[in-house]
Amino acid sequence: MAELSELESKLGEVMGLAQAAQLATKKVEKLVQDEQLKETLRQMGEEAAQTEQRLEALTSELQGKKTALAEQARETKREAQDMMNTYLGGDDVDGLDGFEFLLMAEAGELGHVEIVEEMNKKVRMEGVDELVSFVKPIQEKHCRFTREGALKLAAEEV
Repeated sequence: MAELSELESKLGEVMGLAQAAQLATKKVEKLVQDEQLKETLRQMGEEAAQTEQRLEALTSELQGKKTALAEQARETKREAQDMMNTYLGGDDVDGLDGFEFLLMAEAGELGHVEIVEEMNKKVRMEGVDELVSFVKPIQEKHCRFTREGALKLAAEEV
């Protein structure tokens, strides 16, 4: 298997996080009753799928590295799923727990996108600037939404 550069490895991690985000939004959607929150979670899942598709298109052009990138994505997805299962695996989890987990996950996703953006300032890999321009505003929006959703649920709990 081909060895990945630091930037390519981070792109694989972003892809794995986008894959995990699709699963996490579905899981959290089952924990909440609020229809507006459910709809936004569905939208977040769709946007994570769009991010994954864009990453697949970008990385498919990296000759000889597609398998290594897919493995990096799988490993990151597995790690994120393990964290989600640890955080949301109990019998007494609720929507607020779900949004607390998503707060951490979305911040991590945004951080990874910003790291890719910073690395690409030196590397200048074709297509990465366009990817970041698409993904970063979505991740910023997801961070805002999960914060607002968590605060809304917290206010309802007391």
